[in-house]
Amino acid sequence: MKSLLFLVLISVCWAEPHPDNSSLEHERIIHIQENGPRLLVVAEQAKIFSHRGGNVTLPCKFYHEHTSTAGSGTHKIRVKWTKLTSDYLKEVDVFVAMGHHRKSYGNYQGRVFLRESSENDASLIITNIILEDYGRYKCEVIEGLEDDTAVVALNLEGVVFPYSPRLGRYNLNFHEAQRACLDQDSVIASFDQLYDAWRSGLDWCNAGWLGDGSVQYPITKPREPCGGKNTVPGVRNYGFWDKDKSRYDVFCFTSNFNGRFYYLIHPTKLTYDEAVQACMKDGAQIAKVGQIFAAWKLLGYDRCDAGWLADGSVRYPISRPRKRCSPNEAAVRFVGFPDKKHKLYGVYCFRAYN
Repeated sequence: MKSLLFLVLISVCWAEPHPDNSSLEHERIIHIQENGPRLLVVAEQAKIFSHRGGNVTLPCKFYHEHTSTAGSGTHKIRVKWTKLTSDYLKEVDVFVAMGHHRKSYGNYQGRVFLRESSENDASLIITNIILEDYGRYKCEVIEGLEDDTAVVALNLEGVVFPYSPRLGRYNLNFHEAQRACLDQDSVIASFDQLYDAWRSGLDWCNAGWLGDGSVQYPITKPREPCGGKNTVPGVRNYGFWDKDKSRYDVFCFTSNFNGRFYYLIHPTKLTYDEAVQACMKDGAQIAKVGQIFAAWKLLGYDRCDAGWLADGSVRYPISRPRKRCSPNEAAVRFVGFPDKKHKLYGVYCFRAYN
């Protein structure tokens, strides 16, 4: 009897597989699921473009694998949107929805809500976009013990510009750099924004802070003072430095604005204080550095007259290079930080629209 059983076992082990055995086994592996169909979250577009003051929809939909239904009906669907910080070390809450409950956070309050064009639509609408909205957002959908995520990047049309204060080169720690950008109607730039600016021709030899805490600078024309003339063009990376003690310049990013930027026609040249008062008398404010860069880059503003700006610097924007007005390149020309009490210039003003 034992010999017969042994022969039977051998014959089973050596039996030729049925032609459909492998496919049947494969089907069994795929479809054996303990908690029902797997939840899938997808973003139809990985990158969305918009501008300051606009409205945008970040796409996100959820499904169950092997079914066309949005949810099983057993558990309530919870949708959570967060924003990833530039260093990816943490997430900032943006919006949460579960059933009829809705909650938005921070400066997103009153500006975000779900599109809900269908029962599986978790897309987020952001209204009245501000510069700080730029970045990567995570859409997370949770149903019971199942969850899945998708990431969408929100890019803004704008311009990156290098900035250093009246004190001169390399005088800002990271926190001061952030405030300096905010004071000039801009935010500290991300690496992606600086990289895009470099690809568009930005060349600057002074190293500056970026939003992730790194220090970098873009070079399109290699030369000795900027890494060496035999190096390749690129964004030079100094690495990460102490945000409190290390001091560099900063790269700022700004976008379009809801207002009018203009050179004030005035019968005489002005000291800085007179320039501030002249703009106020005209129903405006003295313009900021971010505003002159936005007007130059995004609106093609061109003026060969040097004028005061809010930080005490004097600049002028040239979109059409010509003799005596930046003959070699389109640029916002920097005159310097003249004596506010004695030097006389024109002034650039900005009037916000209501």
